Amino acid sequence: MSEKLLEVRGLRVEFPVGGVWLPAVRETSLTLDRGEALGLVGESGSGKSVSALALLRLLPPQARVTGAIRFQGRDLLAAPEEEMRQVRGAGISMIFQEPMTALNPVMRVGEQVAEAVRAHGESSAIGPRSSAKISKAEAWRRAIEAMKDVGLKDAERRARDYPHQLSGGMRQRIMIAMAIVNRPQLLIADEPTTALDVTIQAQILELLAELRRKLGLAMLFISHDLAVVSQVAERVAVMYGGSVVETGPAAEVFRAPIHPYTRGLLQAVPTLRSQRGRPLETVEGTVPPLTALPPGCAFEPRCGLRVPECARALPPLVEVAPGHRARCPVVGREQG
Repeated sequence: MSEKLLEVRGLRVEFPVGGVWLPAVRETSLTLDRGEALGLVGESGSGKSVSALALLRLLPPQARVTGAIRFQGRDLLAAPEEEMRQVRGAGISMIFQEPMTALNPVMRVGEQVAEAVRAHGESSAIGPRSSAKISKAEAWRRAIEAMKDVGLKDAERRARDYPHQLSGGMRQRIMIAMAIVNRPQLLIADEPTTALDVTIQAQILELLAELRRKLGLAMLFISHDLAVVSQVAERVAVMYGGSVVETGPAAEVFRAPIHPYTRGLLQAVPTLRSQRGRPLETVEGTVPPLTALPPGCAFEPRCGLRVPECARALPPLVEVAPGHRARCPVVGREQG
């Protein structure tokens, strides 16, 4: 069996609040093959972005991270910080959801892309630092090339603009250029289309798909929008209350969801069959805060199928079909 590009096992992220360690992510496991796209879906506060930041070790210093994170076979939780600086950008890159706050407002956008080249382009993602430095001219040339790769017209002129001179879609393209300029193996896209209108959103999704094909990128696509994820991902993982509750091939999960939370999400999505004037389905209740997470399934208080054991301990992920798993004791009993 070939080695996974990314393998996350039993990830747990905790933060100290009032003298108590509260879990923001618990028992989360993910795998990603080279060139594959995995959609990470869930409501705000479910732990999606915290999980992504944990992969890059970009969480605040007070966070406590346990479990295993392996990238290209290398243990990232045990890697020295100097090595992690090369993984970020050169091995794993991240696109953030709000480019206006992620970009430096007083620095020309071309310089920001070129800075990413000089910061990460002189060494391999997990290898030793090279003594060869990249010149400013070469970094600028590669920045312009990356801006052309993401479809920015007149890239040489646009490179001298400041972020406020660009539209939202153009700023997001700059963020993508910064992410791909060093040709990483894995791209993490954290809600990359949330702040964009529908037309620009479609263009960005098409661009990401094209870059995946052209560069052979693997992608972890984070979103709360099931419709968007269905367009970009081969596999999907659904998060709730800090843990993955269902994972499998995207077509299979969307066609035959198993976990009650996944079913509720899909039933709440409007379709062409939705009746005009009829209220959409909703998932009753609210996401529990970190201070009130139950010891068992976090969805248990909202679930119409709950049984007593749901509240006692976090259920394991049970395989219900090849590659399709759900964290539900009711499902496990049915499959057994």
